[in-house]
Amino acid sequence: MTVLLYTAGVLIFAVAILVSIGLHELGHMIPAKRFGAKVTQYFIGFGPTVWSKQIGETEYGVKAIPLGGYVKIVGMLPPGAAELAESVHHDENGEQVTVVRKSNTGMFTQLISDARAAEWELVGPEDRDRLFYQLPSWKKIVVMAGGPTVNLLIAFFLFWTIFATYGTREVAPDEGRPVLETVSQCVIPYADERTTCEPGDPPSPAYEAGLRPGDEIVSFNGTPVTDWSQLRELIRDNDAGRAEITYLRDGKELSGTTSTTVEARPVDDTGETVREVGFLGVTPTSHIKVTTGGPLYTLDQMGDMTVRTVEALATLPVKVWDVGQAIFGLEERAIDSPVSIVGGGRLAGETVSHAEFPVVEKTVFLLSLIAGFNFFIGMFNFVPLLPLDGGHIASALYEWLRRGFARLRRRPDPGYVDAAKLLPVAYVVGLAMLVMGVVLIIGDLVVPLHLGA
Repeated sequence: MTVLLYTAGVLIFAVAILVSIGLHELGHMIPAKRFGAKVTQYFIGFGPTVWSKQIGETEYGVKAIPLGGYVKIVGMLPPGAAELAESVHHDENGEQVTVVRKSNTGMFTQLISDARAAEWELVGPEDRDRLFYQLPSWKKIVVMAGGPTVNLLIAFFLFWTIFATYGTREVAPDEGRPVLETVSQCVIPYADERTTCEPGDPPSPAYEAGLRPGDEIVSFNGTPVTDWSQLRELIRDNDAGRAEITYLRDGKELSGTTSTTVEARPVDDTGETVREVGFLGVTPTSHIKVTTGGPLYTLDQMGDMTVRTVEALATLPVKVWDVGQAIFGLEERAIDSPVSIVGGGRLAGETVSHAEFPVVEKTVFLLSLIAGFNFFIGMFNFVPLLPLDGGHIASALYEWLRRGFARLRRRPDPGYVDAAKLLPVAYVVGLAMLVMGVVLIIGDLVVPLHLGA
């Protein structure tokens, strides 16, 4: 049964990602067709064709490697003057034909010329007014932004479903004067992952003061305590100073004296940023706080996700390098390291097959995993580098601004931006993406992340 459930989880995740890819490509194709551009292919996957069907002028199909998809829009690259030689002539039937001359004046020039030639082999006389590069700049932006926008919308509706029903859950201190849940016997450095004391660890200030679990804190250095948030600030602001603590135990008021120590502790609930603050060594009794919300709450949460995703994208090459180190056993794989679709499938399988997870928890985790992948794919594709959608968007924006400034200054139209000149950058970025993808897939097979890891 466990194997069947594991397989079911992997299949659910895989199908969800394939559907997301298909919708992403529809986000490009539908506006492109609406704006009159010619779309010759719509495929899910890469590599050898498994199945395809011609409908009208577009071939729809599935390829063998389900790690992406594409739509072929005719005329993405404009013809360059240097690449045209006797570019226009007429065949024996009187039809006008464009011939593209390949250049061999350098490696990058050759690459660009070859790309133009391959592009224009698909252009017939009837397509002259249907080329993508001839579209107004704003239409190009709509077409190229359509794909990643679909991914963000998928993420939005999935997160909205989760937030509106299950909500977000966090551990929150009980209201009122804090009652101690735990009292540390020693001081363990924040960066140390162990939870038990070892010989040589200094006793915690709270333990020295005589505090024990169940004690209710009444005052700290003479200041009446009303809740945990206030007490925590009093402790942190005390640095390494004297601390006189009044507390209730079994209805009897007692007091103890100690000196708080200075430790590196998180400055917020995320735990990502730490600073040196006063430390006592206690935690209060707590409960699970459930917060639900609608579209505005979802947008607010996704705003926070956007900040974290941008930060993650900035450090992605470094984290992938660390995964590579882990593959060769040079270091442990970090629990916050990125995962590929293979890793996502493994996590989905482990979730569905986990015997102790309630069905609701499994469903929420799967939806969150699918939403998270869509959110990252959408954000990643907006990075303004070719061959990503964001690179085409940046090119169209530059074209729009350049033409706008020319009109304002009453200068001639500068014409279309030649995205082909950025192809060397696209090849480098594409190669980097391929390498990172392969490293993550190998990492997810050799040193995979697991639930609770």
